[in-house]
Amino acid sequence: MRLWFLLLIFVGLLGLGAFVCLVTRVRRFSFMRELAEKHMALSWLLAIALVSLLFLFASINVYSVVIVVLHLALIWLLCDLAAWIVRRIRRVEPKRYLAGAIAILLTAVYLGAGWIAAHHVRQTNYTVETDKTTEPLRIVLIADVHIGVTLDGDGFRETMERIQSTQPDAVVVVGDYVDDDSDASDMQAACRALGDLKTTYGVYFAYGNHDNGYRRHNFTAADLRNALTENGVVILEDETVPIGAQYALLGRKDRSMDRLPMDALSFDDSRYTIVLDHQPNDYDAEAAAGVDLVLSGHTHGGHLLPAGWIGRWIGAYDAAYGLSRRADTDFIVTSGLSGWAIPFKTGCYSEYVVIDIG
Repeated sequence: MRLWFLLLIFVGLLGLGAFVCLVTRVRRFSFMRELAEKHMALSWLLAIALVSLLFLFASINVYSVVIVVLHLALIWLLCDLAAWIVRRIRRVEPKRYLAGAIAILLTAVYLGAGWIAAHHVRQTNYTVETDKTTEPLRIVLIADVHIGVTLDGDGFRETMERIQSTQPDAVVVVGDYVDDDSDASDMQAACRALGDLKTTYGVYFAYGNHDNGYRRHNFTAADLRNALTENGVVILEDETVPIGAQYALLGRKDRSMDRLPMDALSFDDSRYTIVLDHQPNDYDAEAAAGVDLVLSGHTHGGHLLPAGWIGRWIGAYDAAYGLSRRADTDFIVTSGLSGWAIPFKTGCYSEYVVIDIG
């Protein structure tokens, strides 16, 4: 908790510094310089007022304001640096402050693309080959729905209809189904959409760090559990269930919960065993146990550049995104249907994953 508190303070101070930076940059436009020659105080007030328009993004949430302010300030500084280099080379002072206009345009395009990447869910396909089974299996992986951030109940249902068209044998929900501020009506609607899926072997759920114990919801963890089970979703908590004649699903509790270590979990190694583990943080133990496939989310594929690279570099997780392999175990990390709080994705895109095994 102390680490999160310190991180929030750091981001807050960084945001304040970015706001001050933007105010000083706005005053470089020619119309602001002309105003400053006659009314210095008024020019500062107008610059503050113009930058304060960014707080309109608070209609989405406060995190959106921070993201927009930080990105605009960084891109603006980079544009100023590029303009300074050009001036040094050409040895000519421009009449207009083009760097500022270019910075605003680039930020709008960059975050606009990030908005589209977050809100338009793609289908990603993987094929995993094995000699362990003779029976093909199509499994659809979804994670990090964070209901209410980019998908409400109706939007989630539309995505489930697309998933239904892939004719899955099983659908697995691997954590962070709800968000801090998810609404009960959206949660209930999303659970009904899961219940309406037609699959060969059913719909399965493993908990993520946002699914159990948050108090900002207008529903409880018990309400979520009941809504899932009432709609036929099987919740797996450190337990294994067979699917078909040759496969098994092993759903782990989230790393944030009191869970069993991997070597204490039981499974039939004659079956092709698929582990559902929200956070991709236990690859060595899972590979040593000899399971065949591990499915995770949590990282959001990096969400915002360069978070994915930094997280991997500091060892926050074993993989940020995609298909990898250790020993005889395959691992897939999805960027998720959405992401926590921030309705932009610049390091990835929103997705559900169709996996064909055989």
